Formats: sequence, structure tokens, C-alpha cells
Amino acid sequence: MGEPTLFSLIKKLEKEKQLKRVKVEVDPILEISEITQRVFEKNGPALLFENVKGSCFPVLTNLFGTWKRVEILFGKSVRELEGFIKELVSTEFPTTLKGSLSLLPKLKNFKAMIPKKVSSPPCQEVVNQTPDLGNLPILKTWPGDAGRFITLPQVITKDPETGMRNVGMYRLQLYDGKTTGMHWHPHKGGAQHFRQYQKIGKKMPVAVALGGDPLLAYLATAPFPEGMDEWTLAGILRGQRVSIAPCVTQDLFVPAEADFILEGYIDPEEPLREEGPFGDHTGFYSPPEPFPVFHLTCITHRERAIYPATVVGKPPMEDALLGKITERLFFPIIQKLLPEIVDMDLPIHGCFHNFVLVSINKQYPGHARKIINAFWGLGQMMFSKFIIVFDGDVNVHDYGEALWRVGTHVDPKRDIFTTEGPTDLLDHTSPLSCIGGKMGIDATRKWPEEGFQRPWPEEARMSSEVVKQVTQRWKDYGLDN
Repeated sequence: MGEPTLFSLIKKLEKEKQLKRVKVEVDPILEISEITQRVFEKNGPALLFENVKGSCFPVLTNLFGTWKRVEILFGKSVRELEGFIKELVSTEFPTTLKGSLSLLPKLKNFKAMIPKKVSSPPCQEVVNQTPDLGNLPILKTWPGDAGRFITLPQVITKDPETGMRNVGMYRLQLYDGKTTGMHWHPHKGGAQHFRQYQKIGKKMPVAVALGGDPLLAYLATAPFPEGMDEWTLAGILRGQRVSIAPCVTQDLFVPAEADFILEGYIDPEEPLREEGPFGDHTGFYSPPEPFPVFHLTCITHRERAIYPATVVGKPPMEDALLGKITERLFFPIIQKLLPEIVDMDLPIHGCFHNFVLVSINKQYPGHARKIINAFWGLGQMMFSKFIIVFDGDVNVHDYGEALWRVGTHVDPKRDIFTTEGPTDLLDHTSPLSCIGGKMGIDATRKWPEEGFQRPWPEEARMSSEVVKQVTQRWKDYGLDN
């Protein structure tokens, strides 16, 4: 089931010896970041800093730092979640009355996962309509950062015409007690809503949730297709509905179990303001650029609120596990669209969008190129810089094997091609922002129909009979000692 609140989660983590309380005073300016980074590198516990300089609120970091903790947070293993998503997307539309009736229980269950509205939510135990962001223990992560940044927010916006909700994770730079930057990339849902408010010339309501169910924080990072509601999916994965409540000062709903809610607006007619630099997940500082300004109108929070934060930088860091979770949960969706795919891997050191390794059941000449182009047309996979396609018998999670296959299967002149398309805003290598070059690599065995005129060599492997014989006699060789 997982834990729907940070307070209950901390108790669970302490019981599992997965959390350490830090009782001495620590500084949110760089010190917490350095401590967190060192603990993460040692596969250490989540950290609850109980005495933070300048704030009465504790800070929780390294929450997603190990696979064991992720399973505690979600209440399921990532493999179980992947299987659940696979079952979900494999639901076939029935063609008979009997089939339709068999689908009713599942549809009823999905409907039951729609968020439920509650009154007197925990996130509004304390309401402050003269708010000051300076009271929050917001971290400065790296020395070259432009200031303090909120790094684990769930930014909630809605379409002004349809009312459709979007929840995204966009960092917020603290400007002063009542304003922050809103660093959303042009391809993200929040930015799309902002452009709609620009067209109609109305202020855009925005709410930022901090804490609460960590599954909601993860889902805010996930690259969902347009129209998929994060909180409904959370209810399906959790097996219980997400509780939501209306804001005090804005026309939006927010997670009722959150620790903090920052309510406010963005004025689309206000000039953009410089945001950054910020030491990002690429391991480099993203440069200062103009972004919208978020104006705070109210802060609500739990009486015993906990401030969550993450530290990002040169991979691997805590956010690397979030990227691997996304890889596994979205694989069944991609496989549903491209059933010839056997497996895929997004290497952690590729910063989520630099490398994609794919294995396929190759069925026709040029099949690898078809898959590469298909990936560049799939949502945020469009940001992928290098896509390498292998045969279906290759373990793409074994980077040694993958590198060996590239070296022994690829002729650079024939098997590598480049193109141009959208890039991630944080990609500093492209000559222009958000558009640059991409490379596809066909690392499959080549067929005569693909212009390969020589016989493809057989891989050197021991016969199964000898493998079996040696396995049976292994103890006789006396080599275990």
C-alpha cells in the first residue's frame, strides 16, 4: 500500500532502519546538500534534519536514495509496478457482450480511483495569508547557484478552457519572501497552460504542493501523455483514492495530505525574470534564462509539517533512481505501441535523455531505423540524443555487452545516421536552445537485404553439452577453494 504521508513514512523508515535523524544545527545553505551527497554515495539512509538554521521546520532528504526505500515508499517493487502497468495497458476493448460484461469490474475499479474531495484537509491545519517563503528551510545546493531553490515541488496548474489538470516538477528559485521563478521547459504541461493564459490575458492560478504521499511527488516527474491525470493514476497504483481539497485563495485543488501548499499566481503580462544558474542533474550549471514569476498569496501547512528536498548534480544522484523507475513503468506503454521491442535501458549517466539502448525482434531490413525514428516521435523520448538498437538476444542492461556489440556490429559509415530535432532545455551542447542534432545507431546483425554482402560470422560459444558436463563435474575439479 505504501505510506500516504511523510509523517507515517518516517515511522516506517525508522522501523526498517532506513532513516537517520540529524539533531545538531545544520545550515540549509550548502551544508545539507554536502551531507546528503556523501550519505547517498554510501547508499545510506534518508536524512531528517531536525534543527535547521533559520527555520522551525525539519528537512527530509535522500528519500528516493535506494531501491529498498523506493519499494517502501510505493508499497510495491518496481517490477510489480511494471507488471501492473503492463496489465493496465494490455486491456483489450471487448467485441462481444460477454467481453463487455467481463470488463465492467475493472472499469468500476478505475472509476473508484478518481480523486475524492474532502473538507478540513491536513494540509490546511495552519493557514497563513500573509506568507513569507523565508520561513521555509529552502536549500542552496551548489556554490554557483543563483540562490535557494525549491527542488521537490508538485506544481499544479489547469487548462483555462477545459479545466484539465497538470502536475509537474519544476524548480522554483527564491527571489524574496513572496516571489519565485517558475522554471518550466517549453515542452511541459505547465508551460502549455501558461501560453494559453497569455492568449486570454488572465492571471494563471498556480499551487505548489510539498511533501505528502511520495508517490505523488514521483508522478509529478513522469513524462505522461497529454490528458493522463497523475492523481487518478496514483489512486490506481495505490489502490485507494487520492484525497484533494480546494485552495484557500486560488481556484485549484491540491493534495489534502501534503505538508505544505504554496498558493499563488503567474501574471502572463508581467515581464519574464532571469532565473538561474542552478547546478542541475546534468552535472553542470544551467545558465540564467528568463522565466515567469510566481507570486505567493497564501501558505497552508500541517501543524507538524516536514519540508522535503532533493539534491541533484553529476550522476548518479538521488534523481537517477527516479529516472530508472520511469524507464520501467513506461516500458510497457512503449512496448504496447512498438511490440517488436524486447527491452530498453536509459543509462543513469546519460542524464535520462542522452542515451537510449533498445533491443528488438528484428523482422525486416531497416527495422532498427524504423524504431529509432519511432522513439523520436514518442513524447519526451524526442529529447533522446543517441539511440542505439540491438538484436533481441542482447541484454541492454549489461553495458559491457552493449559496448561490445556496438564495436562488433556497427560500421560507422553504414550504420550511423544523424538528424535534427527538439532537445532538452538543459542540453548545453546544442548550438540553439531546445533544438539540436541527434544520432541513431543500428547495432543489429546486418542482413543481405541491407547491403551486407559477406556472411555474418557466428558468435563463439561453448556447446551446451560441454557446459552441462562441466557444471555436473565442477566439484570434482577442486576449484572452489
